[in-house]
Amino acid sequence: MYFAALLARTEDGWEASDTELDDVESLSDLADLAREASTEDDTVLVLIEQEDAWFGVVRIDGEEDPRIYVSDAAAAARSSYGEILLTDELLGREPGDDDSDLDALDLDGTEDGEDEDGDDDAEDGGSAEAVPHGPVGDAQVLDDLGVSEKELKSLSEDALSEIAEALGASEVLETVR
Repeated sequence: MYFAALLARTEDGWEASDTELDDVESLSDLADLAREASTEDDTVLVLIEQEDAWFGVVRIDGEEDPRIYVSDAAAAARSSYGEILLTDELLGREPGDDDSDLDALDLDGTEDGEDEDGDDDAEDGGSAEAVPHGPVGDAQVLDDLGVSEKELKSLSEDALSEIAEALGASEVLETVR
């Protein structure tokens, strides 16, 4: 089960909105969606989680490039929403290296990365190994908002609620959950 929400910082605090990612096909689309939630060029956080598997934080500050943190790249790579966040840059690949690791994974919603015909690319030394297990991205993405790199990396099962609590936005997040 997935949950995605936008937290937009305003002069009155944080505002939360539930967000549908069905029409989002790229990080650029996600950034545009986040910018639409901001009345000024305030900070907007996109929080995405797949229950008990991984979570991601995308931070948009005005027109700056998005800053991304993903708690477990390998788990996120098996998800269509995770695929949006796992850019070549984030994974340390050259753009256009299209032995694309993410394309090699099964993204039919099974979330376990197993091919329908039973082939397992990872065991054969396939390209799926290039997606690291564990966190990737900017672990300092929330430092100035009260969640240190160490705290962010230690979050697990209820990460989004813990992030919202540290931001003082737990009540507004719960209203959209």
